[in-house]
Amino acid sequence: MDHTIKTNKQDEMINITDGIREDVRNSKVKDGVVIIFVPHTTAGITINENADPDVVYDILSTLQKVFPKDMSHRHMEGNSHAHIKASVMGSSCSVIIENGMLKLGTWQGIYFCEFDGPRTRRFYTKIIG
Repeated sequence: MDHTIKTNKQDEMINITDGIREDVRNSKVKDGVVIIFVPHTTAGITINENADPDVVYDILSTLQKVFPKDMSHRHMEGNSHAHIKASVMGSSCSVIIENGMLKLGTWQGIYFCEFDGPRTRRFYTKIIG
């Protein structure tokens, strides 16, 4: 399934778990896997805690400190920091589907990670039963 997402900040993590759950529900697949893929080189996908918003803040803050915007990077667009962050996070993740439900941990959520926003982005889900 093809999804469009609008980001509002340069660096942002958006919880997309409910949308993935809806895709699984609509697929009627009871046991399988869902793959979530981001087709951008300056955005990523990750699974992490969704109960305390300070975790997302801490992740983004740490990524900004470790990979700051650095004008000495050779990439002419000036967004090498965003490419590096996306590479660290990764462009996809897989989640087991069991009894028609995502098999996530109690505190886990699926996040779209923007590192070169704001933009209109895409991500895809593929459900295999």
